[in-house]
Amino acid sequence: KLAGTPEAASFMRTLPHEYFDENDLHGMLINEIKDYLDAVAALDAFLPYVDNWATCDQLSCRGFAANPDAALAKARSWLESDHEYTVRFAIGVLMELFLDERFRLEFFAWVIGVSRPEYYVNMMRAWYFAEALAKQPAAAEAVIASGALDEWTHNKAIQKAVESRRIPAEQKDRLRAMKRRP
Repeated sequence: KLAGTPEAASFMRTLPHEYFDENDLHGMLINEIKDYLDAVAALDAFLPYVDNWATCDQLSCRGFAANPDAALAKARSWLESDHEYTVRFAIGVLMELFLDERFRLEFFAWVIGVSRPEYYVNMMRAWYFAEALAKQPAAAEAVIASGALDEWTHNKAIQKAVESRRIPAEQKDRLRAMKRRP
């Protein structure tokens, strides 16, 4: 009921918020924005203040499907951010919108090229490749086999894929054999 009201607009201009719940509400209000340009403007204003994975991951890119080329360019720019959760969100956009019919092999290189120390960025990279193993199995398995990922992300992607019900048993066996041992 709050979405689209003057009260919501006023609340969304008041950054930073003090409480976790305020940030989640802000994210939910962004999720209701259907216009691509308005959604991007709201995300650009809000993402620098996101400080946890839960708020980051509840942000939806539903409005991006109407303009996938622009969304892809925006996700690419967000990957270059200095802010941990902006980068995590960008990888989430690639995972949500660009692992199916819009998939291109170069997207793997983009995610591989993210070299950051933060746990929550690297966890998202692993989750991305675990999802890719389900949606683009041959291409993703080739990346895993190539050793292109750092050891932690490589092993975590395999772990997440092996735990998935969407990965066939024979693929799980191949992945287990690729796990790196220290």
